[in-house]
Amino acid sequence: MVLPASAHAQAADPVTIYRCTDARGRLTLRDSPCNKGERQEARSMLRPKDAPPRPPLPAPAPTGVAVAPPPQIIIVNTPRPLYECIAPDNSRYLSDTPEGNAHWVPLWPNGYPVPGQVVYEPGRLNVRVDNGRVSGGYDSGATRVLTPTYSEFGGGTWVRDPCHALPQVDVCERLVDRRDALRRRYSIAQPSERAVLGQEERSINARLAQDCR
Repeated sequence: MVLPASAHAQAADPVTIYRCTDARGRLTLRDSPCNKGERQEARSMLRPKDAPPRPPLPAPAPTGVAVAPPPQIIIVNTPRPLYECIAPDNSRYLSDTPEGNAHWVPLWPNGYPVPGQVVYEPGRLNVRVDNGRVSGGYDSGATRVLTPTYSEFGGGTWVRDPCHALPQVDVCERLVDRRDALRRRYSIAQPSERAVLGQEERSINARLAQDCR
C-alpha cells in the first residue's frame, strides 16, 4: 500500500506509522489513525531523505590533445675514478686509489748500492725490519717468489708508485680490455683460479653497467 505524504512534511521529519488490523484479520499500514473498530499499533519513524548529489565527473580530455606525462626522477651516480700507476721498471698497472704500490728503497751512500740491497720488481713487496735489519721478498705476480734479501748498511725509505687519474672514456676502454683478458685466461685456468677470475669479471660487468652506459 502506498502511504500518502503530507505536503508540508520535510525530509528527515519524524513520522508515525499506524498498523491497522480489521475484524477479518486484514493488515494495513497508514500514516493516519486506524478506523473505528480496527486494532491499532503505532510506531514512530524518521521520514527518509534523498542522498546528497554526487560530484560531477572530470571532463574527458579532448581527442587528439596530448596529456603531459608526470615528471620522471633520474638518479645519476658519479662514475668511480680509475688510476694508472707506474712501477719502478716503468711497467704500468691500474688501481682504484691514487696511492700506488709501496716499495722499500735503500739509501745508497756515494751513489753505490750497499751490500744486500732490496730487490724490487712489479707486484707486491713483503718487507720486514728487525733491529735495523731489513729483509723482504717481492712477489712479481707470477708463481715465483724472490728469495728474501737484507741490508745492514745504511737506511732506506718507503716509496709509492706515482699514479694519475684516467679520463672516463679511457676508464671504460680499460675495463673492457681487462674483461676480455680475463675471459681469454678463463679457458686455460685451473678451477680454483676460475672462481677468482669469475668474481673479478662480475665486478667489472657491474661497474661497466653503472659507469659506462
